[in-house]
Amino acid sequence: MASAIHPRGLARAAAAWALACAAGAAAAAAGDLETADTGADNLLAVLRESAGDNKQDEALRPYGPLLATTPQGQRVEFEPSWYRYLGDMHIRLVFDGGRTLESASPDDLTRLQLTPEQALRLAVTNLRRVYGTPGVQPWSGGLMQVTAAAPELTSSYFLDREFWQGLQSGHPDGLVVAVPRRGGLVYAPASDAQAVDSLRFGVAALFAGGPGARLSSALYLFKDGRWSVFQAPQPAAD
Repeated sequence: MASAIHPRGLARAAAAWALACAAGAAAAAAGDLETADTGADNLLAVLRESAGDNKQDEALRPYGPLLATTPQGQRVEFEPSWYRYLGDMHIRLVFDGGRTLESASPDDLTRLQLTPEQALRLAVTNLRRVYGTPGVQPWSGGLMQVTAAAPELTSSYFLDREFWQGLQSGHPDGLVVAVPRRGGLVYAPASDAQAVDSLRFGVAALFAGGPGARLSSALYLFKDGRWSVFQAPQPAAD
């Protein structure tokens, strides 16, 4: 991740995020034959895009069965532990293979005697235990950038409520947060109108043309221990 960036330097910011995303992709490719430990201590949670959604609350709602095509061309039905979350994002509970992530199933949660909510809390605890607590650094125009030891998991710290409660303690109006790409997480105090305007532009630009896999086109507000949609996500493309 880059250090402080000029307010007009979104291209340079995007380049920094590209390095983080490329590192994650290379690691995944190297470890695609590994099998992850499916114990409770190895459970993590990642955020992924749900194009066209604009969910207004944080309640976890199961995706239900999905269809997939195997490398042999067969269509199979499977049910992962995926949950519609907030705005245009959903949560995937996964097992950490070190260089790969293996999707958990509802049967895994039953085996581990965890509800989805308990599993999510455990996943965040595991994230902090294995990869450490995130840091913050100035980004541009009054914005702050969240940094993490595992850049490809930076967006997962959106789910770390303890982290955001600590940051929000000095900002009673709350924090406005963008997570346009999996490798990046940026925020501004809701009371700083200029920084929030910069964030509105930044999330749109990075979501539309940033490096790596996109995540969310929305802006989110963290206030009083809860998340809400601050700016609605873009409509899904036809």
